[in-house]
Formats: sequence, structure tokens, C-alpha cells
Amino acid sequence: MTANSLSDVRMQVMWNRLISVVEEQAVTLIRTAFSTSVRESGDLSAGVFNRGGKMIAQAVTGTPGHVNAMAEAVGHFINDIGPDNIFEGDVYITNDPWKGTGHLLDITMVTPSFRNGSLVGFFACTAHVVDVGGRGFGPDANEVYEEGIFIPIMKFVERGNVNRDLVNILRNNVREADQVVGDIFSLAACNETGHRRLMDMMEEFGLDDLEELADFVFDRSYNATLERIAALPKGSYDNVMRVDGYGSPVDIAVRIDVRDDHILADFDGTSGPSPLGINVPMIYSKAYACYGLKCALAPDIPNNHGSLAPFLFEAPEGCILNAKRPAPVAVRHVLGHFIPDAVLGAVHKMLPGRVPAEGSGALWNLHVSARPLQGNRAPADGGRRAEVLLFNSGGAGARASLDGLSATAFPSGVHSMSIEATEHVGPVIFWRKELREGSGGAGQYRGGLGQVVEIGAAEGHEFHFNAMFDRIDHPARGRDGGYDGEPGSVTLDDGTRLASKGRQHVPPERRLVLSLPGGGGFGTPEKRSPEAAARDRAFGYVLDK
Repeated sequence: MTANSLSDVRMQVMWNRLISVVEEQAVTLIRTAFSTSVRESGDLSAGVFNRGGKMIAQAVTGTPGHVNAMAEAVGHFINDIGPDNIFEGDVYITNDPWKGTGHLLDITMVTPSFRNGSLVGFFACTAHVVDVGGRGFGPDANEVYEEGIFIPIMKFVERGNVNRDLVNILRNNVREADQVVGDIFSLAACNETGHRRLMDMMEEFGLDDLEELADFVFDRSYNATLERIAALPKGSYDNVMRVDGYGSPVDIAVRIDVRDDHILADFDGTSGPSPLGINVPMIYSKAYACYGLKCALAPDIPNNHGSLAPFLFEAPEGCILNAKRPAPVAVRHVLGHFIPDAVLGAVHKMLPGRVPAEGSGALWNLHVSARPLQGNRAPADGGRRAEVLLFNSGGAGARASLDGLSATAFPSGVHSMSIEATEHVGPVIFWRKELREGSGGAGQYRGGLGQVVEIGAAEGHEFHFNAMFDRIDHPARGRDGGYDGEPGSVTLDDGTRLASKGRQHVPPERRLVLSLPGGGGFGTPEKRSPEAAARDRAFGYVLDK
């Protein structure tokens, strides 16, 4: 074995070790977080960056929207704090939607990592917190100023001293102060764990800095991605997806241009901005567009600055996927989660039989504000006020050779929240949470099933909820002859239909019923094997005709 081969092996060992470092970083956040969205669902990201703010490695735990947006965000931190103002013992914070991960409910924290008095890199992490004040987690605002407290990039800790004024301001501007402040300290602890493990690694391998290792990671990842792109048929491929929007439908138009050394995703033709909070900052749109392309074309190449570099993005300034401040962006995930399926529709024209049918896409996030009844209906113990957040997933699209996954969060990848954990947080009761029979689109391969969730207030309570749902008027489309998935619906248990977006009230005697959409089918139903059809009937996946 040559000296160069030994060097490459050593570099690969250190690369693998670095990935284990950021995995432990992420697990620390999950174990110490206060909010169910973090500790139960994994709505987070974690990663390590070189001195220039380029991502070397990310934790597998977490969401692509957070991770890929964070890959760009660290550069904003360095620029705004200033290289001469970065000190050992610092921790930086923001929830700036345009410099972080797309909306105010995501807190991003960056910690510089020093070794022997010299800056060697940064650790960064992001988590979705339960509340940031304002209107709460919902789409009804007309400006970002209404959506909650806006934290510009600033120091949360300077040289080991916590900014107590910032903590006090946050405590007095959010509804769930203990959870939110607790999560912020958990984010700081997450980065500190990463730093400590990195110091152990650098001591073990005798490293003074990370630059040579970073260059190795970037070069290998970049060249491997270029090899995949070089093997693709060159040309331009387009697709348009229509979704419900808020008040009027939204078209997500994309054209991918495949060249020798890059792929450009251009969203020209996409609908203009919305007056309500479904707009998407470009940093988040790019994150999910890149994820869609990498899933289809280079899924096994690790995610870092080098593997992301060949994917370029454009969108008309001010369109709904490139919203400018002060546009409302609180539920930017709704349209953002549709971007991968829109991109995959264009990839299908380039590589037929490679990508799945459309799925339910956006999470059906539900933010509940539970309050005790007043007067003679008030609970004897006074009741509880609580903000309760839960994530629900519809069905994924059928694949070219497999059925779609049921009740699965694609593209976000978050976990469903435990019913028991959610009921513990606030006075709510889940009466039903089950797969939705017949919701997957028929085909040679069936679309994944959605689910039915029925939730009511505990005795002596009522609740308002913020709806942020889609695929009610425009279901997931099948592919190559497959049928569309079933659209979703939002009702009370007496059948009263409710709106798919916006703040609404559930009377104490009623329950909210969410029927989540299913994924589209792939291939004509006539080609489905008798064995698969029999299994569908036996498991109750299809409705009896």
C-alpha cells in the first residue's frame, strides 16, 4: 500500500469519526430538549463547519430543510458577527428567516470552536421551538412582524457570559417561556458536546486544525457528485405542480438544466407572493430543491459543502419561493415540502422509472391553543393553558417497483409525535389515530396511505387550532398511469367542514378530525399482482367496491 493510500485511509477514518461527533451532537439536543417537536420528532439539525463556514459533516438525525439551509446560514453568522469579534466561549443565535432556516420558529445557534487559542471551525444546530409569540404558528399574518419575536444574528453568550437581557426579553414575549428558553440552552449544550468530542478527536489524531481534512471531504464529495452528473443525459427538463395555496392555488414551476459540471434548478414561472404566511425564503427553497435532486441523483454521497456545490438554483425575486422581507413566512414548510416532488417530476422526464409518484408532501402540522372554560363550566382545579404542537404525515408516492410508504414524512423526515407524550403536554385527548383506508392511489404499485387523527379537548377545556394543511383541492398525482391519491379533509366529528388554513375554534363538545391525503400510484392498476391486491384487501388498505 502506497503512502498516499495510507494517507487516504487515515483521512477516511477521521471523516467517519467526524460524522460520529455530529451524531452525538444531535443526540445531545434530543435528550435535553424541552419541546416535543425536538425530543419526540427530531425536528432539528446539527453539523460541523470549517473556519470559512463551509459544512464538513452533518448529523443524519434531522431534517433536510434545516440541514441544507444551515449549510448556508453559518456564512451569514460569520459576516454579521465579524471575524474580529469571534471569541472563545462565544455562542451566537438567530431566528432570522432569511439568514437562518426560513421562519421565526426555528432557532439556529452557532458556536466557534477553538483549539490552543486558535479558531478551528464552528458547530451549528437548529431546532423548531413551540412558540415565538405573535400570532403563533399559523399562516394568518400579513407581515413577518406579526409572526413573533425576531432575533437578529447576535451573541447569546460572549466569552462565557450569557446574555441575560436576551433571555428576559424572550421569556416575556413567548407563551411557553420554560420550553423555549430551555430549548435555547439545549441548543447551546448540543454545540458544546460537539466541540468537546472534536477536541478529543483532534488530540487523538494529532490535528492542529481541520482544513486539510475539510479539503479532503470537499474534494472527494465534489468529484463524486460530478461523476454522477456527467453520466446524465444533458438537456433541460421541466415540470409544474399545482397545490392549494391559501385563498388561491399556487403553481410551482421548475426547469432543471443538466450541464457537464452542474445542475441548475430554475423556478421561473412559479406563482407570485401571497399576502399570507405561506411564502418561502430562498434559503429554504434551495435547501429542499437540492434535497430532491440529491435523493434522485446522488443519494449515497455524504451531504457537505462539496456535494452541494454542483447544484445551483434560481427563482424570480419576489415569487412565492423567493419571498423578501417583510413577507409573512410562518408556514413556509407547506410549499417548501412540495419542492422535492416538483423537482422529481422534472427528473422523471430525464430518467423515467427512477422517481416515485407525488406524495402528500407537506406535513400536516397542528398547533393547538388549549384553554380552560370559564364560568360554571370551568374545571374544578382551574384547568390548564397550553400550546400543543404535533406533526402528522400523509402517504408517500408509490415507487417504480414498490408501494408507497404510509403515513411517512417525506421529504421532511421527522418522526410522528407520541400520543402519550403529546397528551402529557396539554389538556387534549386523542380519540383516533389510524391509517386511512383507501387513501393511497391505485396502480401497479399503490400509493402510501394517509391517516385519520381525531382530537378533542380534555373535560372543562376548549381549543383553537392553526390549520396549515394542503392537498385538499389538489391531491397527489399518480405517475405512468397510476391513480391520484385521495385528497385530505378537515372536519368536526359531526361532519362540519373546516378550512384547510387559518385559525379556527373547536367547541368543547366537538372533536377535530383530520383525514390526511394519500400518495399517488405508479403504473396502471391492471398490472398490479393478484398477490398484492389480495394483501391490500386482507390488511384493509383498500375500500370494498
